[in-house]
Amino acid sequence: MLLRIFPFLGWFSGYDMAKLRADAIAGLTVALVLIPQSMAYAQLAGMPPYYGLYASFLPPLVAALFGSSRQLATGPVAVVSLMTSASLAPLATAGSEGYIAYAILLALLVGVFQFLLGVLRLGLVVNFLSHPVVNGFTNAGALIIASSQLSKMFGVSVDDAEHYYETIARVVAAAWHHTHWPTFIMGAAAFAIMFGLKKLNPRIPNVLVAVVLTTLVSWAIGFEHNATVDLAAIRSPQVTADVAAFNKAASALPEIAARRAALTPREDAAKASGDPSAILAVEHDLALLDLEKSAAQREAGLYRAKLRAYLLTGVTGTDGSLGFYEKGAAPADAKTDGRTWILRVGNSPLKTDKLLLIGGGQVVGVVPSGLPSFTIPTLDIKAMLRLLPFAAIISLLGFMEAISIAKAMAAKTGQRLDPNQELIGQGLANILGAVGKSYPASGSFSRSAVNLQAGAVTGFSSVFTSATVVIALFFFTPLLYNLPQSVLAAVIMMAVIGLLNATGFIHAWKAQWYDGAISIITFVATLAFAPHLDKGIMIGVTLSLLVFLYKSMRPRVASLSLTEDSAYRDASVFKLAECPFVAVVRFDGTLFFANASFLEDQITERMQTGKKLKHIILAADGINDMDASGEEALSLLVDRVRSAGLDISLCGVKESVMDVMKRTHLLEHIGEDHLYPDLGQALCAVHKDSWHTSGESCPLTSVCRLPGA
Repeated sequence: MLLRIFPFLGWFSGYDMAKLRADAIAGLTVALVLIPQSMAYAQLAGMPPYYGLYASFLPPLVAALFGSSRQLATGPVAVVSLMTSASLAPLATAGSEGYIAYAILLALLVGVFQFLLGVLRLGLVVNFLSHPVVNGFTNAGALIIASSQLSKMFGVSVDDAEHYYETIARVVAAAWHHTHWPTFIMGAAAFAIMFGLKKLNPRIPNVLVAVVLTTLVSWAIGFEHNATVDLAAIRSPQVTADVAAFNKAASALPEIAARRAALTPREDAAKASGDPSAILAVEHDLALLDLEKSAAQREAGLYRAKLRAYLLTGVTGTDGSLGFYEKGAAPADAKTDGRTWILRVGNSPLKTDKLLLIGGGQVVGVVPSGLPSFTIPTLDIKAMLRLLPFAAIISLLGFMEAISIAKAMAAKTGQRLDPNQELIGQGLANILGAVGKSYPASGSFSRSAVNLQAGAVTGFSSVFTSATVVIALFFFTPLLYNLPQSVLAAVIMMAVIGLLNATGFIHAWKAQWYDGAISIITFVATLAFAPHLDKGIMIGVTLSLLVFLYKSMRPRVASLSLTEDSAYRDASVFKLAECPFVAVVRFDGTLFFANASFLEDQITERMQTGKKLKHIILAADGINDMDASGEEALSLLVDRVRSAGLDISLCGVKESVMDVMKRTHLLEHIGEDHLYPDLGQALCAVHKDSWHTSGESCPLTSVCRLPGA
């Protein structure tokens, strides 16, 4: 019992210094991959990069202590980070305080959901996400993740569109207009370093090498080059006018939001009173506000795009200060600084006395030193209800990824896994992680593989990983300042290459054509509905359930005949002749309310087509269970067959079905003399009385293939 509550106590059995050394080396190796990777994934999730570090010191530790896998490396992962971003995008602006608060609350909800599933021993619920659905979603997610980093690779900024492909089109247009080549070269160089080292020697921490080298180069060449200026320094009337227009539109949005908030008490009072006129009046005012908000957002977006498209040239004045002209509009004899400057424009109004101009590449910037404050997330009921569906999807998807990785490693190590204990471990990791300002985390395939290859023996390796991250947070955060954003984008793109699995579609199609179709439809739907990724998953899950229901309603019903290997097989599949006097029918599936009438229809069809039929043997070895509807249908079927002048027997009845027949007295109705242990004894008993003795061979006693078979 103690080991079930504290599974890490099992690590100490036979533990020695050699194992401790192996775990320490493995933990340090994973940390060297995790630190840059986690910052990249946090950026993918819409969080400031250093929040990836916050998600990398408690979740790996807690998941290892309370999970069942000894090599699973938990922390930020690509798919869960993407799902976090997609879930929170409608609620708040990425990177804002509200967004961060929602992300931490989402981690808490994910943890509670996973923990409850584990405690209630409901780990099997993850089976609702079938492999074809996960394959389709993962492939689409990999493409979305990789393409989402293009803006950082090219050094451009665009607003997100309603549809993801529209956002990518905007990125391509912006990159065509202005690609910051040093940014692109940094990202491409990092990608080349990681790819080359991975091919050369997989044991080298290629991510760390790429990050260190590019950060050093960034620091040496002054990759980041920003300037804060007054609007008067920009010598372009058009830019000045567009800044004023943008500020006017952007300033209107907070005022509209305040008016919307002021209407909430009136809306609640109207609904409570039930007065139709009051409800209509407040709905009218809300609709007008929504229209006003949409117009302001559209106008702000148009001017934001215009301002971002301006390319400015810096000109040094006589006093040494910089003035900025539109590219190509600087005085002919002016001395330029050789840089192309762009305006940094966000969602808030611009401060005309402190405009930020970017003349270089973008870097991570200041990373707060030390650990975050430990607080319980604010429990906003309305926000929790909105986040709950996303939390459920992330919980199942994250756990499925984690347990798949853990199973693959367990197959190599021979370790026994407990899915429910793993759910508890992952749940506690996210719950306690939320207290430490973490966003949702899960098991990582790449880092788990590194952990296993590095020789990890127990979960102590994850303890060392967490300790290394804490040391980095206390002492090494200043070294991360000059890390280029495009390098983090390259880290993400390199990581998701492993998620692409085109052969998964072919494999699913070969197994069953409908599984392949579900996988492809999920893939297309996820891409089409992005950034609303939950819709792609829900479509895939719905199709899987519909296929399951259809197959359950129409299970396989086979007519059996003898083959050369002395086995009774489906006559239609093996092109065998059927006995005209004795029909042997096998029902493959649970006999319940959804398919009971289907069995009746199949038997009735055989009675109508078999003019010489005398006896029906129902091979019940394929029926695993039977409910009340199935029992009733079977009873009526017996009556119908016998009233038609035929007889019916059952063979191979399983214990679970036999128990139902005994409790409902169906056994007495059929007659115990009409029940046989197996098909051989049933044929011996009924064949001699049913077969027409004409000297011809019977397909049930000798092999009789159809002509041309």
